[in-house]
Amino acid sequence: MNQPFLLPTALCLPVPDIEALIQGMTIAALPRMFIHPGKRFSLYPADTSTNVISIKTWAKCEFCQILDQTKPLDVLSKLTIWNLQTFEDIIQKHQNIFLAYLRVYHLSQVIEVPAIPNIQDKLGKFVGLPNITGSEDKPVLSDQVFTQRKHQLEKLEPSQNAELEDLQSALSQIAKSNPAAQQLENQIKIFLGWSNEPIRNIINSDLSWIKTITSLGDRSIEKDETKSNYQAGTDFEIITRKSLDFLGFKVEEDYKGGAGGLDLYCSKPYPLVCECKAGKSIPDRAVEELDRIGKRHLQKNYLQAVRLIIGSGEPTKNLKESAQISKISIIKTMTLQKLVELKAKYPGAINLIELKEYLEPGQIDDKINEYIDKIEKTIKLRSRIIQILKNYLQLSKNESIGVEALHAVCVTSNPPQNLEDRELYSILIELSSPLTGYLGRTKGNDWKDDKFYYLRDLPTN
Repeated sequence: MNQPFLLPTALCLPVPDIEALIQGMTIAALPRMFIHPGKRFSLYPADTSTNVISIKTWAKCEFCQILDQTKPLDVLSKLTIWNLQTFEDIIQKHQNIFLAYLRVYHLSQVIEVPAIPNIQDKLGKFVGLPNITGSEDKPVLSDQVFTQRKHQLEKLEPSQNAELEDLQSALSQIAKSNPAAQQLENQIKIFLGWSNEPIRNIINSDLSWIKTITSLGDRSIEKDETKSNYQAGTDFEIITRKSLDFLGFKVEEDYKGGAGGLDLYCSKPYPLVCECKAGKSIPDRAVEELDRIGKRHLQKNYLQAVRLIIGSGEPTKNLKESAQISKISIIKTMTLQKLVELKAKYPGAINLIELKEYLEPGQIDDKINEYIDKIEKTIKLRSRIIQILKNYLQLSKNESIGVEALHAVCVTSNPPQNLEDRELYSILIELSSPLTGYLGRTKGNDWKDDKFYYLRDLPTN
C-alpha cells in the first residue's frame, strides 16, 4: 500500500471539468497559472448551488504546457472536453492557455468542506484546504491508459474512436434513469480507456418482478395486502407462468389453473406440466392432484411430460415418496428465482435441453443448484480468460495474441481449470463470435495462426 500524505492545497475547477476527470473522459485541466510537474493537490468543484462541497479526488500534475495561437486548437478541442470556442475565448482574454496533464486519484473517503465564498473568482487557482490526506492506491486510470492518453495529447494525435465517444456522450444523458444505457456506457468508457472500473452485470429495472418470485410463493405479503388464499395462489401462478416463459419455455395459454384446472403446461422445447403451490407448506395430496388433473387434461401426453411442483414449503416424507413413485420433480420458489436471475444476467446461459437432465423425480433443489453452479463456473472461466488476454496485451503492448502463446500465459495465471490448446481455442472462438463480442479475431491460415484481441469484459458479479 502506498504511504498517505497531506494535501494542503486544492485546485478550483468547474464541476463538469472535475466530473470528466473522475470519469476518465479527460486527463487535462485549464489552470490560470503554470503548475510544476510533481505538485499534488485535491480537486475542489466550484459549485455555487450548495453550502457544503464534497471533495472526492486529488491529482498530481504530470506535465504542464503553455499554448498560444500557433497551436492547432481544433485538434486539441477534439482530444479534450472543451470546444474550439472555449479555447479561442481564453486566448483572446489571456493570450495563452495553460494546459495541465493531471493523474487523478480517488480519496479513500469523501471529505465534506464548507463552500468557499466568491469561488468563481478562484477558478483555475489554488486555495488552502487543510486536513485532506491522499494516497496513490486508487488511480482513476491505469498506468498504461494514462501514458497512452498523455502521449496522444502531447503529440496532438486525433482520436481513433470519435464515433464511440459521441455515442458515450449521448448515453450519458439517459444513463441515470436507464440501467441498460448505463451498462453500455460503462462498457464503452472501459473500451475507450476512460475507466478501469469493473463492469457490473445488473438486472435492469424492467425485470424487477424477478425479485418477487419467492415472496409471492411463500405469501409473505398476504397479511399486508389482506389477500385471500385464492388470490395469493393466483398471483404465484401468474409469476411462475412469467418465469417459465422468461426461461424460454412455450407456455400454452389454454391452461390457466382455476378449480379443477391444470396450472401450467409448456409444449416446447419439451412438454412440461407444472403445479404451483403458494404458502408455507406443500400438501401431501399435491402429487395425487397433479396426476389426476394432468391425466384428465392431457390424457396419454401427460406421462410423456416432465412433471414439476413448485412451492416454498418443505415437502413431507410422504410427499417425497409419492413424487419418486409418480416421477414428479419438486423445487422451491427460491430455486426458480435463482434460475430466472441467472437468465436475466446472462441471457444465453440456460440451455433448457441440458436443464431437463437435472429434472429428476423427488426434491431436486440440490440438482438445480448443481446446474446453476456449473453454468457459473463456465462463465467465470471465460471471464478469467478474457482478463488474462487483456492483461497480457496491456503489459506486452501487443495488439493481439495467438492460441499457443495465450495458453502459455494461462498456465502461469491461475486459471479456474487447465485447458488444452484446442479447448482454449474453442472458447476463444465462442467469445469472439459476433453474438457475444467479448473478443475480436483475425483469421489465419489455420487455427494456430488465428489472432485474438480484447473488446470488452465479461462481468461475473
